[in-house]
Amino acid sequence: MKPTGPTNPYLKKLIEDLKQKSKELKAPIWKAVAEKLEKPRRKKVEVNVYEIERYAKEGETVVVPGVVLGSGEIRKKVRVAAWRFSPKAEEKIKKAGGIVMKIEDLVKENPKGSNVKILV
Repeated sequence: MKPTGPTNPYLKKLIEDLKQKSKELKAPIWKAVAEKLEKPRRKKVEVNVYEIERYAKEGETVVVPGVVLGSGEIRKKVRVAAWRFSPKAEEKIKKAGGIVMKIEDLVKENPKGSNVKILV
């Protein structure tokens, strides 16, 4: 029988930590993010920068439980936390004045997950 769930040890640890933080802090946002990250590869979340431009407001904090890709343009200053960024996506977000961060950094900075939008 094949193993189920992610095989990447870093991703496994992140999912485990998010679930634990969700219980400790009574912050359901981190459980929702962990569940999205746990999905099979074919169902993983991929968000392009044009989608961040479309759905996020200026100055907002957005978490992407998956990969941010570089298709499209972004002009808003947005803080984006994700599991992974393509080099182009990272470049475009920073060029627009936004901030790129890992999900675990966002959890440390905003443990309750208040005023954070999940983009899927």
